[in-house]
Amino acid sequence: MPLYEYECEKCGKHLEVRQAVGQDGADLECPSCGTVGPRRLFSSFFCAGTGDPGFSGGSSSCSTCSSGSCSSCGV
Repeated sequence: MPLYEYECEKCGKHLEVRQAVGQDGADLECPSCGTVGPRRLFSSFFCAGTGDPGFSGGSSSCSTCSSGSCSSCGV
């Protein structure tokens, strides 16, 4: 299940919620002030790879992936 980020428009509290794809969060309630229907934030994920200037690792010895960060690698 994906993790979505929301922000309460009344008090500014940030929420992270696991929910099924397609749910809009309209029924979510802010845990701080109780306001219903927080605003979904645009968020993205980052995956370091060998082409990334911030990646300092070498090649992976994992036979499943080349990044060294899959579930088979134990990372």
